[in-house]
Amino acid sequence: MEKNFFRKKSAVTKTGKRILLFLLSAVFLCLQTGCQGAQGTREDFSAYLEQIFQSEMTASTLNMHYNLAHPENYGISDYKVTYGSVSADDREETGAVLENWKKNLKKFRKKDLSVSQQMTYDIMMDYIEDELPAGKFSLYREILKPSTGFQSQLPVLLAEYTFYDEKDVQDYLELMSATPDLFLQIMEVERRKAAQGLFMADFAVEDIVSQCRNFIQEPENNYLLSTFDDRVDEAEFLTPEQAETYKAENRQIVTGELIPAYEKLAEDLLKLKGSGKNTGGLCGLDGGKEFYEYLVKDTTGSDMSVQEMQAQTKAQRKQDLEALAQISVKYPDIGKKCTSYQLPTEDPELILKDLQSKMQQDFPAPPQVSFTIKEVHPSLEEYTAPAFYLTPPIDDISQNCIYINKSKGDEKMQLYTTLAHEGFPGHLYQNVMERSCGLEPVRSLFGSSGYAEGWATYVEMQFYYYADVSPEVAAFLQKNQSALLSLYASADLGIHYDGWTLRDTIDFFAGYQITNKNVIQEIYQLIVEEPAHYLKYYIGYLEFLNLKEYAMKQYGENYSDYKFHSALMKMGTAPFEILKKYLTVYWNA
Repeated sequence: MEKNFFRKKSAVTKTGKRILLFLLSAVFLCLQTGCQGAQGTREDFSAYLEQIFQSEMTASTLNMHYNLAHPENYGISDYKVTYGSVSADDREETGAVLENWKKNLKKFRKKDLSVSQQMTYDIMMDYIEDELPAGKFSLYREILKPSTGFQSQLPVLLAEYTFYDEKDVQDYLELMSATPDLFLQIMEVERRKAAQGLFMADFAVEDIVSQCRNFIQEPENNYLLSTFDDRVDEAEFLTPEQAETYKAENRQIVTGELIPAYEKLAEDLLKLKGSGKNTGGLCGLDGGKEFYEYLVKDTTGSDMSVQEMQAQTKAQRKQDLEALAQISVKYPDIGKKCTSYQLPTEDPELILKDLQSKMQQDFPAPPQVSFTIKEVHPSLEEYTAPAFYLTPPIDDISQNCIYINKSKGDEKMQLYTTLAHEGFPGHLYQNVMERSCGLEPVRSLFGSSGYAEGWATYVEMQFYYYADVSPEVAAFLQKNQSALLSLYASADLGIHYDGWTLRDTIDFFAGYQITNKNVIQEIYQLIVEEPAHYLKYYIGYLEFLNLKEYAMKQYGENYSDYKFHSALMKMGTAPFEILKKYLTVYWNA
């Protein structure tokens, strides 16, 4: 059963807005004691941001390792190995942290800060203002989801955990041993959700249980054994004897602790099956519509209201469908052309080199970096996207890995644009450029899914026209993909905000000649399981189109795609209104 219906890609990021997921006592203590003497200088502001960054990094070893290859260079040497604590009881403490952030930010006169610091100030203040009233939604959030949940992404993050020194090996093994306790904490939250009528639908339980069981099949051949063995064998800082000792320890932890933890997680979820009171969108929960409004803004980085998103999505779909109709009239054989075309190669590495070459006229050149292409392990194929990119540490942009899920069968243009989305000039390019622009490290904590996936979708759409196919084939395939994405966005908004039932969703898709009820039911269930998931792609894409239109009006004949893209890369990830505010400042910077 495929779970990524419009074949979307994803960047598996390790940071983002984790503040409300993990307990923040360390941050709270830092902000209470370390910032009283701030005088408002640029140096003081940088020091304050460094305190926040250090505290947030040490709150989760997994986050820290994927953000920093060398934490010692950031003043981090003594830390507890931990995933962080998952709790629904930290609302007051989290609120206190955010209030202290706000209070301490206001000690600085923004006009005295550098432009980059002013932008960081605005990003943090925007985050605080959004999160302060959202504490009441702690039990509405879902950590476990079939495709993007913690239990789904953890195996990949463990498999790609880089060993820079022996301490990393030791931290890794300690984290693995901590997984059973973390899952117990997660299940405690799930039981509280069930008690308050906020537990997931039965079909979501079944999907997650199936995903867990796929992962734990054949314990003795679990890929966390072979991937670990490969990494320690390649570690020059270990003797052969040390490597063998660590291999034995890892095997014991994987087979004796991690796999049983996944097995117990599945069993515990099944015990709660039937306690979910809502099988539809979030608006079916008391307070669910308000939570969805918050979630949409948090996920997309857009200031548009839900109604504005619905209207622009519909308008863009109308425009795309009209273009498709015009192409069909002008080229009656377009259907045949779209199935019979050929591309020069389907080798991913050659395609990425082709993309790098063709992007040069419209995108600033990135630093020289290497990349690795890997295949998703069969045990993760069913619930993994067709492709995904692992973001590198902010202090080592040389590590870039793109996973391809062979079971999804991407080929020809689908593969070409997937690699544009994941690689150049998509996620890989955007992350490498952002990390080479000298932004404050704390900016990595405030990444926006809507920016990341919106950018990757925006360039994906452009690169239909870079492929070696006729203009009409490129246009037809691109407009068709854009229209298809819009349908999922409309369904997400309709199900979670307007309360569409399965019947409503079937009727909606039928209006676009999509009539397979089994497929639509699967789409409906996936949208229920992962609210706002599709919006980060499509609304993010629309926001980049909006920003581009604004820049074209602002600069007229002096506008160029190269300058637009260059300004975006210099600014880095931010909510779209903040990007718009600073665009003119960075245009000629």
